[in-house]
Amino acid sequence: MTNRPGQAGRSRGLKIAVVVLSVLLAMSVFGHLIQGFISALTTPTTGGDSRLLEVLIENNHSASKIAVIPVEGLISSGSVEGSGYSTVSLIEDQLKLAGRDERVKAVLLKVNSPGGEVLASDDIYRAIEKFQDEYDKPVVASMGSLAASGGYYVSAPCRWIVANELTITGSIGVIMQTYNYRGLMNKVGLRPMVFKSGKFKDMLSGEKDLENPSPDAKAINDEEQAMVQKMVNETFQRFKTVVETGRKNANQENASNPGGTTGRKLRADWADFADGRILSGKEAQELGLVDETGNWLAAVKRTKILAGVSEANLVTYQPPFNLGNLFRLFGKSNAGQIKVDLGFDLPHLQAGLYFLAPSYLN
Repeated sequence: MTNRPGQAGRSRGLKIAVVVLSVLLAMSVFGHLIQGFISALTTPTTGGDSRLLEVLIENNHSASKIAVIPVEGLISSGSVEGSGYSTVSLIEDQLKLAGRDERVKAVLLKVNSPGGEVLASDDIYRAIEKFQDEYDKPVVASMGSLAASGGYYVSAPCRWIVANELTITGSIGVIMQTYNYRGLMNKVGLRPMVFKSGKFKDMLSGEKDLENPSPDAKAINDEEQAMVQKMVNETFQRFKTVVETGRKNANQENASNPGGTTGRKLRADWADFADGRILSGKEAQELGLVDETGNWLAAVKRTKILAGVSEANLVTYQPPFNLGNLFRLFGKSNAGQIKVDLGFDLPHLQAGLYFLAPSYLN
């Protein structure tokens, strides 16, 4: 006896449904197992309503702890995927937890970043400065392969800065970049029609004709350029002030440290090198921008000295595992998106001022 076509289709659909449900059930069980495993390795934090969990990185069987806080990738005000935090709020919460925990004696900032948004970098800088003032616990910056521009900006308020001799750092400066594509529009016969409430409302528009402007348009463009340059110069001055103040405060704080050294002081001509150029860790130390050259272990050792402890466990704070984030990951779609392969990936930047290493933009 053969199955009818309708019965065969229903049977096949039922089998597919069973397989899908089995996969979802397995994923759910696996997710709960992972959650249990992570919970077994973590300790509830003492941060009140914080959603972060304390994770043990290195167990040295000590009552004291050093909190490791990473600053990695592009510094932005955007959300960290799957965490429910922005880059700034995540670091702020981690610092609060480290401050409230009496067993945490110091913070080790693990920096590996080309920089990023001016405001986000400044918010992190202020959070570190406030943490040291409020809790009287030292923050040590450990620079990885890249800690340039905004990556250096967030390191500047730290009590001590350690960089590998080959670390790419420096790039002290500000950049605001846009593109003008009017020449391309002219070639294909496109002409913009602009209606605006004020003469500067289309500042930095990529549609402006810069090659053949009218006398009035040229005057407006010159004014715009002066206004933008003034803003860049003011932000750059702020960057230099942050560096100078941070290094001076660190020297004063370290004067009576157990380590018996104040670290490196800024060289008199350091500002001559604050022209956007990148520096090696060794060059940065010679200028006084870095206190010590060494690897991660050297940074850990220095943190213990500043904290006045002989040994400490290394911990970090992470958002808990969320199975919903896994399902959202599978549910992502690239439909409707068109990608043009230019041979390189452009950074996903929004309009604004940036502390960014030049190599990241090119």
